[in-house]
Amino acid sequence: MKEEKKIMSIIQEDGSIDEVEVLVTFEFTDTKKAYVIYTKNEIDERGNITVYAASILGNVNGQAKLGGIDTDEEWNRIKEVLKSLAKEGQQ
Repeated sequence: MKEEKKIMSIIQEDGSIDEVEVLVTFEFTDTKKAYVIYTKNEIDERGNITVYAASILGNVNGQAKLGGIDTDEEWNRIKEVLKSLAKEGQQ
């Protein structure tokens, strides 16, 4: 059975809307910060699909508000999650 893709609309600052595919959402239990990893299914010059990460700041009118990744420590932790997911996907 094929898993159904989760699609999310992101409203950019200029008002344009991007339809993206949600790959995974997760929360670090120690910081209680939540994140979403998503893709626009773009292929880079090496043939890899580009993925994006954003923090989930909360809900506004039933829509998730996304923010940036602020520190190198946050980025490093997110990269570890991505590496772990990549290993699971190869099994």
